[in-house]
Amino acid sequence: MFDEVMKRFEQQAPVCVMARLALQRAIAPQWVDEVFAEHRQRQYPRELLFSTVVELMTLVSLGLSPSLHAAATQTKHLPVSLAALYEKVNRTEPAILRALVQGSAQRLEPVLAAWPCQTSLPGWRVRVLDGNHLPASEKRLSALREQRGAALPGHALVVYEPDLGLVTDLIAIEDAHAQERAAMAPLLECAAPGELWLADRNFCTSTILQGWHQAQASFIVREHGRNSPALASSGAWLEAGRIETGQVREQRIDLKSGLRGWRRIELQLDQPTEAGDTVIRLWSNLPAAVGANEIARLYRKRWRIEGMFQRLESVMHSEIRTLGHPRAALLGFTVAVLAYNVLAMLKRSVEAAHAAADETRSPPPEVSTYYLAVQIRSQYEGMLIALPPDEWSRWSDATPDVIAGKLLELARSVDPAQVRTRTRGPKTRKPAPYVEGAVARAHHSTARLLKRAKGGTS
Repeated sequence: MFDEVMKRFEQQAPVCVMARLALQRAIAPQWVDEVFAEHRQRQYPRELLFSTVVELMTLVSLGLSPSLHAAATQTKHLPVSLAALYEKVNRTEPAILRALVQGSAQRLEPVLAAWPCQTSLPGWRVRVLDGNHLPASEKRLSALREQRGAALPGHALVVYEPDLGLVTDLIAIEDAHAQERAAMAPLLECAAPGELWLADRNFCTSTILQGWHQAQASFIVREHGRNSPALASSGAWLEAGRIETGQVREQRIDLKSGLRGWRRIELQLDQPTEAGDTVIRLWSNLPAAVGANEIARLYRKRWRIEGMFQRLESVMHSEIRTLGHPRAALLGFTVAVLAYNVLAMLKRSVEAAHAAADETRSPPPEVSTYYLAVQIRSQYEGMLIALPPDEWSRWSDATPDVIAGKLLELARSVDPAQVRTRTRGPKTRKPAPYVEGAVARAHHSTARLLKRAKGGTS
């Protein structure tokens, strides 16, 4: 009987079936509990398994439940009270969060490897680094109620790999006022040869750049006006030509610390940035085989992490403002990252399936994670009711090749027109001249204004 039900869902709601299979691979309950047991410091599992906490938070991140409280109250067999649940959430240690992101990405990478992928720079593993500050939370904690200012629950350093489309590392920072650069040590320790790190000017310091260089990793980092490493000498500027956004030139730079032969690339923009910058300078230790124009183009990929952060907030509900405790808010953000990685894998599978099926060799459809999430929210809960958990457990031990093949098979049933991105032109800024307060606060009847615009009388 369940085979027939499964077949109907595969035909009529393939995205939901794909999401369930991908979640079973990315955050299998047994694996999550193993991660917790290995990396916990002072926490204990007791009656409430950590995998249950992650499962409840995933429901919130996917938009299937409006809050952790609502998700918990709808769970029939929650073994502890709500107070005990929140106590466990509030004590989730940052080391566990990092291990979840790293391990989940490593579990998904072999599945992604079964599909074609275009690399940003052949021979290099591109990693984009940036910080993400969580927004102010609601002041539900007693220590926050008398404060007039915003209560910031923390921030995180995030490593995003654009070629995979996955977040592969995360450093959770509980103190919202702590400097991002102070949390870089764990990332520098794991840097390896063959990696290319892209980062903004906030990370252009001697400690960070030399840390990557000593690990035999490469970097492209925007120059900081004050914190950049001191130079011993700089060579003459050499013109490198033009790229899509402006004129490029480069020079050799030597550091006072003794490091020699680094490169500084200057991009003179045709149009200023939103901040008014007309020149962007980049530091890199890439070999001469990678041209200055290619370095300038590669740095533009850094902006992909900004788009990823925006999708995390709008699609995955990564900012749960009701969670005021720093560790709880960071857990919510981390689980949203895990769910985003699952959606990113579904996006790749749909694009790969329809690119292979298209005999006209036209560009593959660009799939929107937003519309994938919409389909999951509308049908996922009904699928879980119709199909018991035992129907999914067999996929926990499936090999990456088997999962990749099944996802590709299901992706062929997805209508690309329903999940493709909708592109639009850039927004034009309209001037907002000063008006009197009475004019700004005035009310208008929309019906009368529409009638007047059509030439009628109001």
